[in-house]
Amino acid sequence: MTVIRTPAPNTGLDDFLGWADKEREARGEAPLPARTADAVLTLLALRGADRRTGVPEPATRLLGPVLHEDLPVLLWGTPAEVDAVPAVLTALADHVRAAGRLNAKRHARLLAAIDEAAPEFRRAMADPWNLTWPRWYASLLRADGVDADDPDAVRAWLAAHESTPRAERPGLPAPLHRSDVAAHTFAVRVRFGELLLEAFARDVEAPSPAGPLLAGPPLDADRPDEALPAELERTAAALSDRWTAAGLGDALAEPDGPHAALAPSPESIPHFALVDRLLGEHLDYYGDSALPLPPPPALPAPGEIKALLHAAPLPAALAAGSADAPRELAERCFTGPAATVWADGTPEEVTELAADILAAVVDDIGATSDSEYAQDAAHLLYALYERGGTADSVVRKAAEHGDLPVDPELEDAPVPVPEGGAYRPYEMPPPDRLPALLGVPSLGEEDRSELEPRARALADVVDRLAATGCVFRAGDAYGPTPLGCAVLRHVLAAGHVATPDDEEVSEWEAAQVVTAVRIWPTQTAVDTLTRWTAGRGVTAWSELLGAVEAAVSADFQAVNTATLLGRFDLAGIPAEALRAALTQPLTGAHAHRLLEGRGEATGQDADRVPLSARAVLVLETLEDRRHQDLRRYVEAAYGREPGEVDPSTFPWLLPDAFDAAASTWPGGTPALVEDILRAHPATALAVLEALAEHHPDPRTATLAARTARSTVKDTGTASGSRRRR
Repeated sequence: MTVIRTPAPNTGLDDFLGWADKEREARGEAPLPARTADAVLTLLALRGADRRTGVPEPATRLLGPVLHEDLPVLLWGTPAEVDAVPAVLTALADHVRAAGRLNAKRHARLLAAIDEAAPEFRRAMADPWNLTWPRWYASLLRADGVDADDPDAVRAWLAAHESTPRAERPGLPAPLHRSDVAAHTFAVRVRFGELLLEAFARDVEAPSPAGPLLAGPPLDADRPDEALPAELERTAAALSDRWTAAGLGDALAEPDGPHAALAPSPESIPHFALVDRLLGEHLDYYGDSALPLPPPPALPAPGEIKALLHAAPLPAALAAGSADAPRELAERCFTGPAATVWADGTPEEVTELAADILAAVVDDIGATSDSEYAQDAAHLLYALYERGGTADSVVRKAAEHGDLPVDPELEDAPVPVPEGGAYRPYEMPPPDRLPALLGVPSLGEEDRSELEPRARALADVVDRLAATGCVFRAGDAYGPTPLGCAVLRHVLAAGHVATPDDEEVSEWEAAQVVTAVRIWPTQTAVDTLTRWTAGRGVTAWSELLGAVEAAVSADFQAVNTATLLGRFDLAGIPAEALRAALTQPLTGAHAHRLLEGRGEATGQDADRVPLSARAVLVLETLEDRRHQDLRRYVEAAYGREPGEVDPSTFPWLLPDAFDAAASTWPGGTPALVEDILRAHPATALAVLEALAEHHPDPRTATLAARTARSTVKDTGTASGSRRRR
């Protein structure tokens, strides 16, 4: 078993460059850059290109992986070196053609494929998301005029860079975070290692007539199989140096590289795991990282973050090396450059340090706390940010976790925060305050006895988070501090969750506002609508109503129109805007209902509402009744024997709601059935199936069943609906 000891894969590079340079000289063209040719030939070979002519043959199937996946993450070159990549591939194609391995037709197809792949290659090379630490530092040192092929010059530049005040160092291109580059560098290293291992396996199992790609002397190890991974890692690092800058691999290697702190791995960024956890929370809630979270109420100015962190008890103790600070947290958060960041870091670096401490505390709570909420610390943090940074209630959150009654309308409602005062151990609010917090008429003694230890257990977790300076607790109220808002926003943004601030929201188009506020907590949504429309007049409200119409048209089941327009109403939508929306084919009836509810509808307003909009409103009302029926039936049957709650005598709400709508509908029941089907077939089918099962009038039940069956048969539509907020 053999493996390369030097980064000199058997790609025929020198012979190829000699041949190509003669050909190009004859045409009056400059020689091909050796760095570019080395990278292209080596990566083609590692991808399995045939080498029987002595060089890797650029097959069409290999162009995408090499041009769009490998080179953009492994090569950093000058503009001329990057621009030469298609020319290298063209010269390779010509070389293989000259060797008799390509006929004219295949040669022409290959050249066309190279031209076709080139634009995406250039885009990928310029894409900041393809940055790795070697490519980033190669770009910086070359920008400073350093000879990238001189390892001494590279090391000297790294030393000077690390001694440069942090605020004066070039920042990563937006929107990248250190965690992004760390994660991508690690992923690229793994993938490159796999390519080398696969190439080594081909050398052993199916050697090329041109000889082994990774040829070299035998491994001088007692167990060559065990030594192979380390050899391949060294090869990968050496090749990376050839394609970025000499000496970077050893200088940046963790843990012993002299400049390892400049290129942290995911394991060296303590808040990296919290980034993943909060991203997971967001995807559990919304399924899409692009759906934006509400802006927090108060973000500190960048210059204030350091003072806020220094004032927090746990960070201050860690920085001072206090014996009271947990040693594990100090080792995790205050090793390496943390002390320098604490004293002289940029606002972003200080925010990252605060995030490191918060992440370490989250993990420490999970490992050491006996609270039943110990594993939910990350969830608590996400939930606070997701509710717009408004204060929540410990007892209400504990009741939700414990399946005790809480009015759904109050789950996202902010709670008042008591004025200042020193820290005090948690005490549950008195019984007379619980109904207002939980939204229930009363709470029995047994429920209160069950709730109190849960609330204390939750408060214990909240208090440990509060030591970081990112969370506060005042009596039963708890929430994020301004520092916590900045830190959580940073962590979520590092996970590529959309986290706009107020300034960004103010610049949104109406469609973006509607997408956001329909999933945000009610008060946060109302406040956002109020700010967004302030000073813009009726036109802004009309734009928002138009965006609602478009959203309902695009995805009927994803938009709860009544709830959304109720938020518009709370935000003070003017009657003029509502009246202009009466003719909307989907939402006009909702606008009319708001006018009626406010006593502002005129006799002519109802005549302007299309029948289609009335059908949508009826269908949404019926669907809400169907969901209510399902919840009420499950609650009634809970804890009882099967069949004890008789569906035939259960007081269903849907039939009465349907009959009320049909009684005034033009054409009566049959017409209403057809009109709600046109409004949205899948939702209407769910309603009709429920009516067929539960309507007491056999004629209506039969009509609903027959219509549902024929619709499914004719269109293949399936019933079903998603919960809409």
